[in-house]
Amino acid sequence: MSVDRDAAALLRQIETGERRLAGLPSKVDRSPAEQAVADQVHERNRRVRARFLGDHAAAVYDRLTKDRTVRLRVTELAFAAADEFPGLVPSEEQLAEESRKPDQAAKEGREIDQGLFFREILKLPVAGTHLVETMLMPTAEAEAMLPEFGRTGRADLGGVRLVRRGGIAELTVCNESALNAEDNELIAAMETAVDLALLDDQVRVGVVRGGQMTHPRYHGRRIFSAGINLRKLHAGRISFTDFLLRRELGYIGKIRRGLLVEEDPAAWPRRTSDKPWIAAVDGFAIGGGAQLLLVFDHVIAAADAYVSLPAAQEGIVPGASNFRLSAITGPRLARQIILSGRKIWAAEPEGRTFFDEVADPRDLDAAVETACARLDNAAVPANRRMLNLADEPLDRFREYMAEFAAEQALRLYGEDVLDKVRRYSTDREKSA
Repeated sequence: MSVDRDAAALLRQIETGERRLAGLPSKVDRSPAEQAVADQVHERNRRVRARFLGDHAAAVYDRLTKDRTVRLRVTELAFAAADEFPGLVPSEEQLAEESRKPDQAAKEGREIDQGLFFREILKLPVAGTHLVETMLMPTAEAEAMLPEFGRTGRADLGGVRLVRRGGIAELTVCNESALNAEDNELIAAMETAVDLALLDDQVRVGVVRGGQMTHPRYHGRRIFSAGINLRKLHAGRISFTDFLLRRELGYIGKIRRGLLVEEDPAAWPRRTSDKPWIAAVDGFAIGGGAQLLLVFDHVIAAADAYVSLPAAQEGIVPGASNFRLSAITGPRLARQIILSGRKIWAAEPEGRTFFDEVADPRDLDAAVETACARLDNAAVPANRRMLNLADEPLDRFREYMAEFAAEQALRLYGEDVLDKVRRYSTDREKSA
C-alpha cells in the first residue's frame, strides 16, 4: 500500500465533500434537510479518513515525526498532519474559521476529525507511546521561567500562583470569578506550574489548593474547582487539543507520572522526575476538580466539602475518571457517581474513597503542613513511582485515551450537550 497514493485519493474524496458543504448555508441557517446533507457529507468523509488511518496511521506518525526523532505535542501534531496530509484533519485555517462562530452549536464540528485522528495514533503501541511521552516533557514556557523561579521561588501565571516555601511548592488556582472553572488558559497555566515544581531541585512536595473567590456567592471563600467552564464551552472556546487532550496528557499526566527528562529509554537511573503531590479541597471539587483528585498521593478535605462528577448530566465524558475511579471507590459506587451524578460529601462514609483525611475547615492549613512533612521523605518518590506503575501501566492508559479521544470529540458536538450548555449559559445570564 502506498501512503502517498492513498493520501491523494483521500484528498480527492474529501474535496468532493467539502464542495458540497460549501454549497450549503452556514450551519445556523440550514434547514433540517440541508443539515441532513451536511451530516451525510461529514459521516462519509470520516469513514474515508478512518480507512486511510487504519491502513497508514503508523506511517503517518513516522513521517510527521521524522521516524520519531522529532517531538510534536498534540496541537502541533494535528496541524502538521493537516499540512502533510491535506484533508486528513482540519487545517489551522479551518479551525480559525470555526473559532469565529458565535458559539459551539454554530460550528461544523471539525474537531471530531481530530478525535478520529488521535484515536488511531494513540491505539498504536509505538507511536501512541511516543506521543504520550512527548506530552510528559517539560514545556518551553516552564524551561524559560525556571531560572527566575529557582531564584525567587515565585511565579505568577495568571490563573495559577506558584510559591515555594522550604521544599514545598504551593500551586494556588485563582480563577476567582469563575470558581476555578477550567478553560484553555488555565490548563496552560497549570501545566507550566506543575513543570516548574517538578523541574526545581529545591521542591520536594507539591500542593494544589484553590484560592479565595470573588464570585458573589462564595466571596472570600476558598474553592477547589468547579470543573470545565461551561460558559466557555457554550461559546465555543474550549479546544479539543489545547484543553481536553492537553489536560489529560499534559499536567494531570505529569502529576501522575512525572516529567520525562531523559528521552533515551536506557537512561540511568530513570527517565522521569516525579514528586509526591497533595490536594487540599475547600468547598467542592466538581467535574474536572474531582477528576484531578484521582492522581494525587494524599487528598485532604474540609469537613464541609464534597465531590461530584456531573459529566453524564452535562453529556460529556469525565476525562480519565472512567479509567481510574473504580479502582478507588469500587465499580458500583463509581457508576453511581459517573452515571447518576451522586454527590459524595467528605463527612459521609463514602467520602473516605476520595479523601485520605477530613479536617475541620479551620484546621486545613495545619493538616496540609503535617501531610507535607510526612511525604517529604526520600523513599516516597520511589515508592509512589512503583505504586503508579502497578496501578496504571502506561499502555492501559494509552489505550483508554485512544477511545476517549474519539468519544469526547463526538460528545462535544452532541445535540444534548449543546442544548444543556446553552440552557446553562442562559440561566447564568438571567441570574447575573
